[in-house]
Amino acid sequence: MQEILLIGFYQPDEPLTRFLEAAQQEFNLPIRYLQEFVPLGTGGGLYHFRDQILAGGPEAFFVLNADVCSDFPLSAMLDAYRHQPHPFLLLGTTANRTQSLNYGCIVENPQTHEVLHYVEKPSTFVSDVINCGIYLFSPEALKPLRDVFQRNQQDGQLEDSSGLWPGAGTIRLEQDVFSALAGQGQIYVHLTDGIWSQIKSAGSALYASRLYLGQYQLTHPERLAKHAPGGPRIRGNVYIHPTAKVAPSAVLGPNVSIGEGVTVGEGVRLRESIVLHGATLQEHTCVLHTIVGWGSTVGRWARVEGTPNDPNPNDPRAHMDSESLFKDGKLLPAITILGCRVRIPAEVLILNSIVLPHKELSRSFTNQIIL
Repeated sequence: MQEILLIGFYQPDEPLTRFLEAAQQEFNLPIRYLQEFVPLGTGGGLYHFRDQILAGGPEAFFVLNADVCSDFPLSAMLDAYRHQPHPFLLLGTTANRTQSLNYGCIVENPQTHEVLHYVEKPSTFVSDVINCGIYLFSPEALKPLRDVFQRNQQDGQLEDSSGLWPGAGTIRLEQDVFSALAGQGQIYVHLTDGIWSQIKSAGSALYASRLYLGQYQLTHPERLAKHAPGGPRIRGNVYIHPTAKVAPSAVLGPNVSIGEGVTVGEGVRLRESIVLHGATLQEHTCVLHTIVGWGSTVGRWARVEGTPNDPNPNDPRAHMDSESLFKDGKLLPAITILGCRVRIPAEVLILNSIVLPHKELSRSFTNQIIL
C-alpha cells in the first residue's frame, strides 16, 4: 500500500485535518482528502481524480465505500486479482432472499466467478450474492468511466446548446458501469464469509461495533477488557480505552466500547453502546443501545435507551435504513437526541439514540427529535 485518498464533497475543516494528520502518523502512509466541486457519485469522483489515483503507476487500487463495516479481506482480494487479472473485482457476500432486495445483486458464473448480471436494489429477487461496496480495480477500469463521461457529455449537449452540461461528471458506479459491463468478461466477484454490514444509521453503527468487538475476540483478544478483582464487572465483549476511568461498581457489556478520557461513575449500567472520547456518565445512569457523543455528560440516575436496529443482511426481519446520517456534511436530526447534560429521574426513550454536545435536557422525552 503506497497511499490513501479520501474522496468526497464535504468541506474540509479543522477536525478532518487533525484526523488526517493523526492517521498519517499512525499508519506511516500519505493520506490526502480530495474534495469534489459538486457531488459526482462514486464513479464520477474516481474519474475526476484519475490523474491523482494513477500517479506513480500503481499495479491496482482498492475502492472502499466509507459506510460499510467489514473485516476487509484485502490481501485475499489482491491474491485473487493477481491470479486472474481483470479490470473490476468486487467483494461479495450472501444475503437471504428478502434482504437481497436492499443491495446490489450479483449473478455470477460459479466456476469462473465472472459477474454475468448486476442489478442495483432490484424490485424482485435476482440473486442472494450482494455487493459489499469494496472493490479492487486495475488502471484499465478508468477507461469505461471515461466512456460514460463522454456519453453523458454528448447526451447533455443534445439538451443544452451551450455545450457545457454540469451533469456529465456524475457517474453512478453501480448503475452506469457494473450493470452495463456485466457479462463482458471485465467484472469478477470475490466471495467472503467474513463480517459485513452497512452503516446508515445510529442503530447500524452499534451493530457494526458489535461485529468488530466479536472480531477482536478472534484476532486481538488482548484489546478486550477482562473482569478483574477491584475492577468493573465485564459481561461479554467490552473495549475500554487505557485513559478511561471506570468505577469498580459499574457493570459493562455486552458489546460496549469506551473511548479516550471517558469517566464512568459508580453503579453505571452500560450495554450495547458506544461512549466517545471525553464523555461522562455520572453515578447510577443506565445507558442502553446508545451512542454518547464527544464531551457529553449523562446526569446521575438518568436512563437513556435506544431501540435496537440490526441491519443483518441474513435476517429477513431486519430493518434496513437507507437514509444517510449526514447531508452536506451536517448531521440530519432523524430520531436523534442532541444533548450535553441529561438530568432526569424519569426514563428517557429514544430510537437509535445519539447524545451529542451543546444542548441541555431538563425533562422527559419519548421518541422525540430534540433540536
